[in-house]
This record gives sequence, C-alpha cells and structure tokens, in this order.
Amino acid sequence: MSEASATHEFQYSSAQHQAETAVSGMWLFLATEVLFFGALFLAWIYARHWDEPGFDYGAQQTSLVIGTANTLILITSSLVYSVGIAFIMMGNSRRLIQCCAIAWLLGAAFLILKFGVEWRDDFARHLFPGTSFGIHGPLRGGAQTFFVFYFFGTAIHGLHMVVGLVLVGWVIFRARRLNFSASYFTPAFVVGLYWSFVDMVWIILYPLIYLVGRGT
Repeated sequence: MSEASATHEFQYSSAQHQAETAVSGMWLFLATEVLFFGALFLAWIYARHWDEPGFDYGAQQTSLVIGTANTLILITSSLVYSVGIAFIMMGNSRRLIQCCAIAWLLGAAFLILKFGVEWRDDFARHLFPGTSFGIHGPLRGGAQTFFVFYFFGTAIHGLHMVVGLVLVGWVIFRARRLNFSASYFTPAFVVGLYWSFVDMVWIILYPLIYLVGRGT
C-alpha cells in the first residue's frame, strides 16, 4: 500500500511509516483472530467426527435459506466496501460515504436476519442447548453439541459484526468531515481489512452450519 498523509504523529519517522504501521498492526490483530477462530473450527470438526449422525441432524434443523441469503449479503457488503476504497483512492469521498453506507445497511440486515429472525425461530423451537432442548431420541446428544457450537460461533461472529458496524460508521463520520483523500485513507483501508475478515469467518461458518451433513 502506497500512501502518505500531510502530517504524522511524533513517534513515526514519516506519514508513510505511520500508514504502514497501522496496516501491519491490523494484520497482526487479524492473525490473532485467525488463531481463535481456527481453534473453534478445529474443535467443531473434531466433535463432529465422533458423532456425525447427531451433528448432521442438528444441521438439518437450521434455515438454509436464511444462511444462504446472509452469505450473499456479506459477500456483497465486502465488494461494495472495496469499491468505496477504490473511489477514495481517486479522491472521491462522496462515493466512499455512499459505499460505506450500503455496506453498513447490508451488515445491519445480516444481524436482523440472523438474530432477529433465525435465532428467534431457533429459540421458539427449543433448539438452545439445555434441559428443554427440543430434539429427543438417540440423536439428541450430537444435535445438542452441534447447537452448542452453532450458538457460540454465531454469537462471537455477531459480536465481531457489531464492532465492524461501529467501525464502518466511524469511517463514514470521518469521510463526511473530509478527513480522507487520495493521499490519505489509511483508517478506511484498515477497517476494510477487518470487515473482509469478518465476512471470511462467516464463509467458513456457512458450510459448517448449513451444508455439511445436510444431504445425509
């Protein structure tokens, strides 16, 4: 990334140094996030290996329609945000604001579908793990373990989405104040890295939740 701002903080040798440090810092943070989610996905796959029928039956209780719609929503949001970065690289703050606003609305739509619609239906069908879990019979244990991973994974991802919405809103706020230009857009770029990472996590969650074992 080649970029320089007019000013920089005293601890940096140049504006370019400051920009590169910010981007490197975000990549380092995302590396720690990969370790966290990687452990979650590995545990998920390992647990499924020991009770595939139960996990498969649990997956069949999820809403493939909502899961697929949310996947398309997040992929679109990342695309739109990336277009906004391309615009600010050409010095067009107005288009950046518009793209960020669309990405924000898509992110909000994801949360509404996931937690306002799908989670509400899950609770109504007593799919939350516990004594009142709604699945009975020999597949109960595996299905309940599936939903432990399901609720934990989607809750953590949802928390990251909320943080992402706050950050995208912050980018919009700064762009409206004309803080970005073709020569300085590091904050918008860094937030874009985070937003894309959260979308990539969902792309891995999507098959684990909705696809693996659904055809059995």
